[in-house]
Amino acid sequence: MTTVALMWEARAAEGRGEELLAWVRGQELPARPLRQEVLRGPGERVLVITWWDAAAFDAELPEYPEPGEGLAARAVHRWRFESVESATPPALAPHDQPPQPPQR
Repeated sequence: MTTVALMWEARAAEGRGEELLAWVRGQELPARPLRQEVLRGPGERVLVITWWDAAAFDAELPEYPEPGEGLAARAVHRWRFESVESATPPALAPHDQPPQPPQR
């Protein structure tokens, strides 16, 4: 098994960024990913990253479709990545901790 991350990025047609974001939020994939994040960026772009347990890097996985109804300014960009390392960030050392408010 390997973890595969699929990235889907679309640029909204002018003035339709919120509509594109709502469209993405309304989509349902036929299977549930391990994790999913929806992000937005400058230029009315929306990015969706999904993580999957897969038998192989090129396994068939559910993907978001092209948005319809003239929502996108161009074809969707898609990327596929395979996890090679995963780590949890170390805990902050005591001197790196944010200051605490004074206790009364």
